[in-house]
Formats: sequence, structure tokens, C-alpha cells
Amino acid sequence: MSKISIVFDRLRTEEKMLQKEAAELGHSAEMLDAKITQINTDTKKEDLDLGDVVLERCVSYFRGLHFTSALEFLDVPVLNKFDVASICGNKMFMTLLLKKNNIPTPKTYFSFSSQSASENLENVGYPLVIKPVIGSWGRGVMPIKDKDTMDGIVEVREITDSPHDRIYYLQEVVKRPPRDIRIITIGDEPIAGMYRKSSGGFKTNIALGADPEICEITKEMEEMAIKASKAMGGGILGIDMMEDEEKGIVVHEVNNTVEFKGLAKVAKRNIPKEMIEFALDYARK
Repeated sequence: MSKISIVFDRLRTEEKMLQKEAAELGHSAEMLDAKITQINTDTKKEDLDLGDVVLERCVSYFRGLHFTSALEFLDVPVLNKFDVASICGNKMFMTLLLKKNNIPTPKTYFSFSSQSASENLENVGYPLVIKPVIGSWGRGVMPIKDKDTMDGIVEVREITDSPHDRIYYLQEVVKRPPRDIRIITIGDEPIAGMYRKSSGGFKTNIALGADPEICEITKEMEEMAIKASKAMGGGILGIDMMEDEEKGIVVHEVNNTVEFKGLAKVAKRNIPKEMIEFALDYARK
């Protein structure tokens, strides 16, 4: 019997599904709350008794990233690896890497001050979509249709003035159907896909009420998902795509601690089971 530790900071359906599948496969899956776990420079791997492998599943990008760093310091096998988590958690890093690996992605503009971003938008023209470089569930993602909207965003960002508020990520509006595509890859293999249909608004996040529907993965989608996974460094990932009227399929995001409860409802393959099996295989290598 193998032991898996599932690290979380908010216990969700996904983590419970992973624990259940591990038990049904005859393995032990221990839940580990990152918020109350303590590690220091003298901590040894055996002090924490984390088992054979760790699945890092924190909702907080920063908490999960730093926890992963601590685990790798202890030589604990962890999925996803620090480098993968770091890249996927920052939209700018992720987008640049997609482009570098010749993976179609929406044209994106980067500015490093509010003045530069406003000037960029005036030069490029409206509308564009603004996204926070770090964030999930579609929070802070909105279309900018005019100067007044941009001025309002700048005003709010200058008040909050977090380090990432100073980085402006502006993306072209993709002419697409009212849906996007989520494909989960495990070890670079696409195992399941779904359409996330808009519930009437601009966004297609399941967390915001979008409806999941099974998507048969085409050869084009499969090849693009494999390329995107390899570009990020592999592991367990969620590859998000859109159907651009002119460019065809484009990848607009790659997710690290991917949520899958929506897709699990419609997928033919057992997603959490395959995640557990991959994690154990990963630990044996």
C-alpha cells in the first residue's frame, strides 16, 4: 500500500474525490492543511511523514507555490513541480511560454505602468480584455470597451497598489462561440474535455455558473493540449482553449491546481483515479 498526501488550504469536492479514489485503489490518502503545517530549515523529510508523493491542491497560488518550494527542499516528490506551478500561476509567464513554443494564443499586450497601459490601449484600440496576471475563477477579468472603463480600473488599481496591480495584461477579444474548452492533461496525455458554456455573461468559468458539456477531443485539440502541457513542464494540468473564428483553436490559459468536478460529471474516464495513478507512477520514477 502506498501513501499519498493531499495538500489543501480549502477543502473542496476535488480533494475529497482524490482521497476516495486512492482508498478504492487500496492506498492511503492523508489530507494536509497547508495553513497549519510548519516547516523550518532543519525539518527532515521523515519528520512530516508525507508518504510516497504529494498532490499540492491549494487554492491560493502563493501559498501553494511556497509550500511546494518547501517540499522540494525536503526532496519530497510533489505534483505539480515548483517550476510548473510558478509559470502556470502567472498569466504573463504562461502566455510568453505558449508563444515561445509556437502554440496559438490570443495576441496579448504587456505594460508595466497605468500610463503605459492606457497609451497602449489608445494605440491598439478598444475593446481589449484586461486580466490580472495572478488570479483564478475569472476574478478581475473584464472587457474594456472605452476610456472611462480603463480610467476606472486604473483608479482602483492605484488605490489597492499591490505589486501585481502595476502589471497590465491586455488581450485581444477573441471572436468565439459563447463557450470555451477545458482539457485535462495527465502526464501530457489529454484524458477528458468539456465545453464550458457561458450562462449569459462574458465569462465561462464553472465556478461562476457556466454549464459543462462533454467535448470530444479532436486531433487538433489533442495535439495542442500535448504541446501546451510539454511547454509548461508537464504534470497534471488544465488546458483552456477558445474557438477563434479566424485563427481556429487558440490556447488562452494553462491551469496548475486544476479543478475538475464539473468535467468529472460528464467525462468518460475517471479523472481523479487517473490522477492518483499518475502520482504514484511519478513517485516510483
